[in-house]
Amino acid sequence: MSYSLDLREQAVKFVRAGGSRTEASRIFGASRKTIFHWLRRADLSPAPCRVRKGKIDKARLAAHVQAHPDRLLRERAAEFGVTPSGVWRALRKLRISKKNN
Repeated sequence: MSYSLDLREQAVKFVRAGGSRTEASRIFGASRKTIFHWLRRADLSPAPCRVRKGKIDKARLAAHVQAHPDRLLRERAAEFGVTPSGVWRALRKLRISKKNN
């Protein structure tokens, strides 16, 4: 969770008016390092969250599982050029399980 823009502006205004950074961190409940960071920034608005793009194409993996349901994780990993744990995580996100019920 990020700090509100109002709180950031108040903390920066407090320090620029002569207050210490340590005192600002106590008053506003942010760490000293965060206060230092805010003082260096030109724009105090929170940065947008970035979405990480994985190496494995999920649609291609789902099609591969449909076509070859008996393949092992290490075989799928070799097919996609990633580690077996990476394939396992991608399968878990797709809610694909190898369990036969």
